[in-house]
Amino acid sequence: MIRNFSDHAANERTFLAWVRTAIAVMAFGFLVAKFNLFLKIAAQSLAGGRGRVIALRGGGFGDVAGLALIVFGTAMVAMAALRFIRTGRAIKSPQQRDDDGARVDLALAGLMVVLGIALALYVFRALVSGV
Repeated sequence: MIRNFSDHAANERTFLAWVRTAIAVMAFGFLVAKFNLFLKIAAQSLAGGRGRVIALRGGGFGDVAGLALIVFGTAMVAMAALRFIRTGRAIKSPQQRDDDGARVDLALAGLMVVLGIALALYVFRALVSGV
């Protein structure tokens, strides 16, 4: 029997939850970048090839936001792996330790909130301007 099995199992479930969340964040970033590409192609198609160009305001923001979400998702996987290893070692150790990983989690959550607000404002502006 594994010593502290329930603690190790909880650590693994938490790790897998972080990985699932990171995959969802990366997929959303891919979706944002591809949707921005779709908007660019649709604008060119609507121009009809007659030399007319439909300008997309803030068109580069979607690409940057998509890339940022993919990078944040990748960082989440790396952070989850480090946290999984550190927590596994702490479970095996007989000494009590304080959890200092909460600050990193809160910083990452704060960055995601800021990026989410920026994406919401970008979509709102695009809807209001009719693009």
